[in-house]
Amino acid sequence: MQRPQEIVLGFLDRGLQVHPDVVSYIAEQDDLSLISVIADTVPPYATVVMMEHIPGFTRERDGMRFLTEAPVDVIYGASSHENNGVDYRDFIHYFRDRYNRLSSILRMRKTYAGAMPIGGIAKNSRYYNMEIVLIGMVMEVRNTVKGHRMAMLEDPTGMINILFNKDRDEFAEAERLIPDEVIAVTGQLSSDGNIFFANSLARPDIPLNNAPFRSKTPGKAVFISDVHVGSDTFLGEAWEKFSAWLHEQPEIGYLLIAGDVVDGIGIYPDQENELTIQNIYGQYAAFGDMLRRLPPHIQIVVSPGNHDAVRAAEPQPALPPQFCENLPDNVIMVENPAVVKLQGVSVLMYHGKSFDDMIGLLPGASYTRVDEVMVEMLKRRHLTCTYGERTPIYASREDRLVIDPIPEIFHTGHVHISGITKYRGVLAINAGTWQSQTAFQKQMNIMPTPARAIIVDLETLEPEVIDFQE
Repeated sequence: MQRPQEIVLGFLDRGLQVHPDVVSYIAEQDDLSLISVIADTVPPYATVVMMEHIPGFTRERDGMRFLTEAPVDVIYGASSHENNGVDYRDFIHYFRDRYNRLSSILRMRKTYAGAMPIGGIAKNSRYYNMEIVLIGMVMEVRNTVKGHRMAMLEDPTGMINILFNKDRDEFAEAERLIPDEVIAVTGQLSSDGNIFFANSLARPDIPLNNAPFRSKTPGKAVFISDVHVGSDTFLGEAWEKFSAWLHEQPEIGYLLIAGDVVDGIGIYPDQENELTIQNIYGQYAAFGDMLRRLPPHIQIVVSPGNHDAVRAAEPQPALPPQFCENLPDNVIMVENPAVVKLQGVSVLMYHGKSFDDMIGLLPGASYTRVDEVMVEMLKRRHLTCTYGERTPIYASREDRLVIDPIPEIFHTGHVHISGITKYRGVLAINAGTWQSQTAFQKQMNIMPTPARAIIVDLETLEPEVIDFQE
């Protein structure tokens, strides 16, 4: 696999800058002759080589789209109220399922199709000095005394230490390795077979040629999260402005709410001192009243968060019926996470509790740049990679936190700070909150961006932010 620096220098020699996706494409094809082929097709007015300049390159949609007559089609995460208990042995199946699904995505690329089992090459002199491909799950990662990065990589056949040299191009990505993510590496075995010297690192990632589906008919959707009904910092006046505004927008057909619809009871110490509604049933009743005052033609999709009355472990089941009695008929309750389609446009709803883990594990990550953390989730094709951190994971035989299929829209909440970005055709949005700064946020110096709604045109997938505090 070619080194990114060689590719960049190849274009610079021709007086051209190059987009990182083009660099990744050539590296995956392992063919430096593509530099000349692509450079010759770049229009004379262009100074940056883009994916569209690659001869024969076309964007493809992830799988087929089956349009139904239903305005909202729940693909994954329909209300199940699963709570069957946990057997620790289910984690064996859980992590094997994750490895199998993510490794299959990596093997679809030509560079990694011939990945070898770790147990077959470790300490085997037959493979010394050969270029080898491995795919595995990161067990642990650390820095060496000399400043290199060392990761223990595991697959169903064995495990091996992977060394990422600090002087090589891939070291920057190696610094962002986190436990339990699945990666592919190329490199060579050491002479004693105990260490694998990595030349490249790749994640399952969103394909470079991913083409998002767009609705064939007009329609708009509104995305919000973290309403926190019952809190003394809930912005009721701003919500009423939002409600009135919706009544003036006949083209809006959908409202998606990504968790923490109420503030809950007993979520943190002394919470009762910050509540205007002390009863959990009263909080959900008030939330239901708020939704009843919205336009009845709008289809509303609600998923839970860590403040809601469901188990903390992810995936979280949909809210149970006893908390939904006051909801209007146009509300659909789903799990966290869930995948729904709006006029064929696929939306991945995830509240985002694992932001707390990712921000703590990734160098430079911040609550103020949550859109960058969403991109890191998309690169790993997983919502909650690392087990044993602040986000509990529900043991099951299937890992339902893998990002598959690829959505058009990735919708999150939790951090109370709005962020929007596009990554390889996926629109990633975090709408913020409907709660002003809490006492805890003041202690942590976190400034929320409250009372914002993000509107997305389903024909163009272009977002618009409206601030209801202005």
